[in-house]
Amino acid sequence: MNKKVVIVGSGLAGSEAAYQLSIHGLHVELIEMRPFNQTEAHKTAYFAELVCSNSFKSSLLTTSSGLLKEEMKLLNSIIIKKAYENAVPAGQSLAVDRLNFSKSVTHELEQFKNINIIRREVSTLDNLTFDYLIVATGPLTSKKLSKYLQATYGENLYFYDAIAPIVSADSIDYSYAFFESRYDKGEADYLNCVINKEDFDSFYNALISAETVKYKEFENPRHFEDCLPIEELAKRGKDTLLFGPFKPVGLKFNGKRPYAVLQLRKENAFGSSYNLVGCQTKMIYSEQKKVFSLIPALKNAEYLRLGSMHRNTYINSPHLLDKNFSAKNNPKLYFAGQLTGVEGYIPSTASGLIAAYDIIFKENNISFNLPVDTALYAISNYHLTYNKKNFVPSNFHFDMLPPLGVHERNKRKRKLLYSERALKSLSSFIKEMAIFA
Repeated sequence: MNKKVVIVGSGLAGSEAAYQLSIHGLHVELIEMRPFNQTEAHKTAYFAELVCSNSFKSSLLTTSSGLLKEEMKLLNSIIIKKAYENAVPAGQSLAVDRLNFSKSVTHELEQFKNINIIRREVSTLDNLTFDYLIVATGPLTSKKLSKYLQATYGENLYFYDAIAPIVSADSIDYSYAFFESRYDKGEADYLNCVINKEDFDSFYNALISAETVKYKEFENPRHFEDCLPIEELAKRGKDTLLFGPFKPVGLKFNGKRPYAVLQLRKENAFGSSYNLVGCQTKMIYSEQKKVFSLIPALKNAEYLRLGSMHRNTYINSPHLLDKNFSAKNNPKLYFAGQLTGVEGYIPSTASGLIAAYDIIFKENNISFNLPVDTALYAISNYHLTYNKKNFVPSNFHFDMLPPLGVHERNKRKRKLLYSERALKSLSSFIKEMAIFA
């Protein structure tokens, strides 16, 4: 194929799309503005850089993230492959050494002769020449391109995303911590910081009264529910934390269940740094150090990265997009990644994969129709069925799939049935399509 596909943005979606298109013989021009123009959250020039958590969530087939990863494995996802190659211990979840992961993805794409990598900022789509175009600039789309999209496609929507702090492993007081996975499932990959009732009350009171970063006058804060700042959760009540990120269930310290537990997850393969799981925050830096120091294991913690907030931009996909993330007014134009309102690392990657395969199928004069009972179809179909006036980002979840047709009261078994059905359908679809050979 001599067709050229321009991809703007080398995040998870853009990198996945570039890989899929290149292995199927299309010429790819991958444009990335970093490192010449960094975002407020990125730190490197590598592709597929993870700016929030280093976790790709659970790999179990009884979870929505586990099903989606398995489907993407069947379609030869480069992001999933590199994630497993650069995994760090995280129990039954897939977490990665974020720097090695990004380096690995970058190195892989740099090897392709039919991928031309260009480092510059794109402020308008009008001067690009292409046979197909995928805009995958992510939730941190540059101000210039955001203004262009707003002027061209209408008002952009947005929500605010929060990042959790990272601490040095050497600075943790291990006399108040222990390694264990909940219910002893998997390896003891999480470091659990024990908190008694008195210390938790002190922590909670400091948290709900902590000074936070103020919004600008023109900003209208709307948080994504799955990534709420810890202080926002705390304002819903103490039990919100004790049944949420600080829940002690499934864990024992000296033979007893603690009052509260904060889990830390390895940030790299060496275990030299840890992420405070579920503690994304918009507290000012000095308050973060003061509040988290009230957790005994973190009393003298050294912070390698403090938490922060950043504005995530996304388009009104139900109004603008058609099937498989193509634009309604231009079948040669696609949007992918969190810019479309999909939420989470794996769904974002999946949107890039779907857009790429839609192009590949078009070039083979075939319509790309994913099985309707798969997670990938649910992701591509979400924006088509949502209210245009009230569109909000969403992860994939099992309720997006068609009913099973059988009654199964056990929630875990029911989810497994959804996954087994989806993987069977997708496997049959792949066998039927010579394109995947």
